Amino acid sequence: MQVIARIFLIFLFGCAQSRDLSEKKPIHHTENGFKNNYLSEKIMTKSLLDVLRWRVTRKPQEPIEFEKDKPDISFLQTNRSESTLTWIGHSTFLWQHMGVNLITDPHLTNRASPVGFAGPKRVLLPAISLADLPLIDIVVISHNHYDHLDKKSVLGLVARQKKSPPVFLVPLGMKAWFKKIGISEGVIELDWWGSHQVGDWTLNAVPVQHWSRRALGDTNRVLWAGWVIETPQQKLFFAGDTGYSQDFLDIGRKFGRMDLSLIPIGAYAPRWFMKDMHCTPEEAVQIHLDVASKRSIGMHWGTFLDLTDEPMNEPPERLRKAVEAKNLDPQCFVTMKHGETIRGI
Repeated sequence: MQVIARIFLIFLFGCAQSRDLSEKKPIHHTENGFKNNYLSEKIMTKSLLDVLRWRVTRKPQEPIEFEKDKPDISFLQTNRSESTLTWIGHSTFLWQHMGVNLITDPHLTNRASPVGFAGPKRVLLPAISLADLPLIDIVVISHNHYDHLDKKSVLGLVARQKKSPPVFLVPLGMKAWFKKIGISEGVIELDWWGSHQVGDWTLNAVPVQHWSRRALGDTNRVLWAGWVIETPQQKLFFAGDTGYSQDFLDIGRKFGRMDLSLIPIGAYAPRWFMKDMHCTPEEAVQIHLDVASKRSIGMHWGTFLDLTDEPMNEPPERLRKAVEAKNLDPQCFVTMKHGETIRGI
């Protein structure tokens, strides 16, 4: 029974209703939602039989006891001058820059699932709890899969900041989901290449190769995106969740050199199932090169058990070897410990 429940949850992974599309649609818009720029729509969609095949033939992951850091909560809560990056886990980072607190894909609960009793579970609790976060100014969401869009975390961020809730930047079509859970203000949805100004920051939604689903029957009804965040001092690229594609060369041509990039390096096995939607560490290094990133951090690994098949500690080692194989500076693309804060970044 538990196996059937897990299969059902995995099939759900991946939405809210999309808004009406205009007659003159961009090429990534379809009659029923959205598609990738450089991948066939049919290839992208995995059937229930594919999911069954994966779940039945897979070798379960072994949980790993990772080395972790204890964040300096007092410093992070009061910091208004120093640029810092803290890895909270998976794809959730706290970026403090120019006195602004930004969080990516906030997931601060114990499971990546629509239910609390099944689905991928954390091997480590979030490095910073919801209560210990500094006041958040901006939230960027990459897509609506349960390991990236967590209802309790989103509602918690708004509830703790009733007088000054954060601004949510989300892909096209996701605003309806926020309204459904009671958040009708401060949600900005953008199509690929769209931008929104927050103070003197410009937040740009950019194409990445992925997909969306949050319930049966809503596959790709809502868009997915990466984010390029331009400030007067730096450019940050948050790749969200993605397979490798030409999109990254397009992003590099449009925005030029990135100062800091957050790029996924995990959830790539088995390749027959994951190839289109999740990049390998080697492909992550190519993304780093395509967007001409000065410095990159590997994410989307070592947090949830049973989300994918590769050993939980494999992505960082493959990343290190991939950087070495390209004869790059070993410090140009690294991973962080859970809870680690890089200061002066």
